[in-house]
Amino acid sequence: MSHKSRLTWRVNEIVIVSVVAVACAVVFWVWDIGVSPAAKTIFAAVPEYQPLIGGAWLLAGVLGGYLIRKPGAALYCEVVAAFISVLLTGGAFSGEILLAGLIQGVGAEIAFAVFAYRRWNLPVAVFAGALAGLFMGGNEILIYYPDMEPTKAAIYIVCSVLSGLVMSGIGSWALTKALAKTGVLASLASGAQARTVQA
Repeated sequence: MSHKSRLTWRVNEIVIVSVVAVACAVVFWVWDIGVSPAAKTIFAAVPEYQPLIGGAWLLAGVLGGYLIRKPGAALYCEVVAAFISVLLTGGAFSGEILLAGLIQGVGAEIAFAVFAYRRWNLPVAVFAGALAGLFMGGNEILIYYPDMEPTKAAIYIVCSVLSGLVMSGIGSWALTKALAKTGVLASLASGAQARTVQA
């Protein structure tokens, strides 16, 4: 594959990552109304542990980047998913949600860029999920808990990283493998890698 083709987006890749963003936005919405309220209640006395369920909100960036495997895919997918989730929630907290999507997408994007968009395996996906979680935790501390005690803030960020690592990192890797087996990724680099491994 030439350097240009490795970096240039094709129309089908834009369509696929946009569909993934929409699907992730629905996941965000379901998570927001079905899981987040329960987590806030459970962790009311210990809010520093609440990010343990936050990895679901990082799924779009890591999954989009891992599927498309080109610069900008992680950021694009996370930001589009955040925008659609704003529409699904009627515009509530739109500024915070869009900012979070941007920051989390940047975290995942940096992780893939570290490997020059050339390495695609479980450790890379885990690193992307963890870095997106780090960016999420830092952003939320600054916005929602600026007065949190340093020890609790550290726990908050560690929980964010762990959740991102498992839910979006391992989750994206597993989803990509499952989708590749169905053949729907045949036109993507992620599908081509799956065929090479199977061969």
